[in-house]
Amino acid sequence: MNVALIGATGKVGSRILDELLSRGHTVTAIARNTEKLSGRKGVTARTGDVNDALALATLIKGCDAVISAVPFRTSDPATLVKAVEASGARRYLVVGGAGSLEVAPGVRLIDTPEFPEAYRQEATAGAAFLDFLRTQDKLDWTFLSPSALFVPGERTGRFRLGKDQLLVGEKGSTISFEDFAVALVDELEKPAHPRQRFTVGY
Repeated sequence: MNVALIGATGKVGSRILDELLSRGHTVTAIARNTEKLSGRKGVTARTGDVNDALALATLIKGCDAVISAVPFRTSDPATLVKAVEASGARRYLVVGGAGSLEVAPGVRLIDTPEFPEAYRQEATAGAAFLDFLRTQDKLDWTFLSPSALFVPGERTGRFRLGKDQLLVGEKGSTISFEDFAVALVDELEKPAHPRQRFTVGY
């Protein structure tokens, strides 16, 4: 596919870029600083502003799908959705957050006393982003939430999928950037969660 990746040089975006390229996809990689993207085969690097819907739509026009890997606190869901719809792309996949996952019926991770205050602003914005997507009845979107601990690691290809509940394994609630990228590109290639949030963890 021809995939637009917004935030292609970030911690998660760079792993998604690697995964897309390893599977033979062509990527329009959008970032504020494209120097890290120069010379990569299969990549068309573009400088873009996530808060300019018209300009962003022009950059991603002609792509089959759009993946958004940008911080929630510095982006606006309405602007991003407007850009995707205007571009004509058929699918929109979002790197989500763990804060809105449930740890008990009706209790989100962000609502627990242990939730780190340093991540609250981003997690709150991520939950609002998901709420906005759930109001969209035309866009084919998918929101993938990581586990609570989301860190650099290995690409193992071995993980579990869930829906709206936080996944907790033997080593707690964790997933590597690399395996998150595998799960996201799997969803891109074989859609199983249209207009849904799902989650990945060990």
